[in-house]
Amino acid sequence: MKIQDVRLYILRAPLRTPFKTALRTVDRIEDLVVAVETDTGETGWGEAPATAPITGDTLHGIACAVRDHIAPRIRGLEIERLEQATDAVQNALVHNTSAKAAVDIALHDLYGKRWGAPLWSLLGGWRSEVETDVTISLNDPATMERDARQAIQDGFRILKVKVGTDAEDLRRVEVVRQAAGPDAVIRVDANQGWTPKQAVRLIREMEARGLEPELVEQPVPAADLEGLKFVTDHVRTDILADEAVFGLRDAVRLIRMRAADRINLKLMKTGGITGAVKICALAEEFGIRCMMGCMLEANVAVTAAAHLAAAKKNISLSDLDGPALCAADPVRGGARFEGGRITLPNAPGLGIARIEGLVPYPG
Repeated sequence: MKIQDVRLYILRAPLRTPFKTALRTVDRIEDLVVAVETDTGETGWGEAPATAPITGDTLHGIACAVRDHIAPRIRGLEIERLEQATDAVQNALVHNTSAKAAVDIALHDLYGKRWGAPLWSLLGGWRSEVETDVTISLNDPATMERDARQAIQDGFRILKVKVGTDAEDLRRVEVVRQAAGPDAVIRVDANQGWTPKQAVRLIREMEARGLEPELVEQPVPAADLEGLKFVTDHVRTDILADEAVFGLRDAVRLIRMRAADRINLKLMKTGGITGAVKICALAEEFGIRCMMGCMLEANVAVTAAAHLAAAKKNISLSDLDGPALCAADPVRGGARFEGGRITLPNAPGLGIARIEGLVPYPG
């Protein structure tokens, strides 16, 4: 099975409600979909969102990276030699992790189709389903309380509370805990919004009030590993590194410093499944568990992330709620969502049958 061509499309899907964090506000998904076509007629699907505040990648930049740099490097390569193909993707250009991720996902989809097996089984086969949290977007406390009640009614057991402004953050977590009840799991995500001292003060106050967050994600700016370590060393609650870890070298530095308790893997940061697998293995060696996260993606990239999360024992947490936040899902096949439960298909590769409403990327 040889790669013949790479085609680019736009996928658009409105969100049920605006997605708000300390870094950005989004009211719809608008992602680049990559279709890698082969000489046997099979198509591998990949996807990347434009998340400039986090990865630095814009939609046009992702498209140019795929079209002008990655696609020429993989045409003619054989899917059976997966590592050769993924190596070509990773070395086509520096940075541009979202573009690399989209193509890397498509190559893994084709690899599963080539061997007639679902990707989760080829990547390790630890389980075939995972449980995700759902995001409670950053709003005034009353709105967040309402959203938390709705999430519990919709079948979610784990809520991720967006904070990062300091002024009302404690109140936000408090009202979500009250709305969700004592049996719910609460995760807190500050999206780099606090200073180290603010983070320690706020997390200690959460602990003192019995709010019991399972973890706090990226409380300080990504580049401040010393600050992240300061927080980790001065609170009881587990600290999860997100934007602080993109690639393997970031993970090595963080682990050496013991700057966080856990690592959030996102395919758009790691350049796809290939990079995420390496970080997961390294973290496991040092006893650091991983979360599988996403960048508010549709069900192509989230399905890929769910396959990896299911496959690996060391990925014990999942934050893969992107499709659950959409008003409609244009992807047919792939991961199935029932409240917080994500079930992976037994179909080959990602298990995606088709994607509706795709628009060819201009140019």
